Amino acid sequence: MPITNQQVAGHVFLRQMYGDSYFPDHLVDRGRAILLRLCERIEAEQPSNLGALYALTQAATEEFNSLEAEFEAAGSEIETVAREVIAEDFWSVASAYGFTDADVEELIATRDW
Repeated sequence: MPITNQQVAGHVFLRQMYGDSYFPDHLVDRGRAILLRLCERIEAEQPSNLGALYALTQAATEEFNSLEAEFEAAGSEIETVAREVIAEDFWSVASAYGFTDADVEELIATRDW
């Protein structure tokens, strides 16, 4: 399902992570795919309130949690820079879909990183 939200479609997810060789591109690609799937779910399910949005973002956060071990196996980790970049992109997604009052910490409340 193609993304219809033009703000999201034109956004380069995890840009700073791609620009840093510490983060393996193939794993950053998987993180980008998680965010794109989140956008597809938001468009398909059209959450009507923050609670419904948080359920979707926290499920996506769980997917990032699963990637942590793979980053570590590749000699990397989801550390401070990555955490901030990922959190910022979650907020960008929420904002693009009209949830400008979303709390970034609540968006990623289930994170282990």
